[in-house]
Amino acid sequence: MLGDFAFFGVYLPKLLVLALLAYGCLVPMKAVLGRLGLYRAVWHPPLFDLALYVLVLAGLADVSSWYLS
Repeated sequence: MLGDFAFFGVYLPKLLVLALLAYGCLVPMKAVLGRLGLYRAVWHPPLFDLALYVLVLAGLADVSSWYLS
């Protein structure tokens, strides 16, 4: 199966694993951006966080497709 990861005998969809990794990367990024004061320049912080999450997820998907193929 090309779209699944085997994790101790449990098959997980590739997108689920990438989404969890993207969220794991996003949490420290939000803390760093908050400490730098970037959120003062952002009009809608939740929308910015969503866009950042989508960008991180797309980057991980691109890297994983290159790495796993």
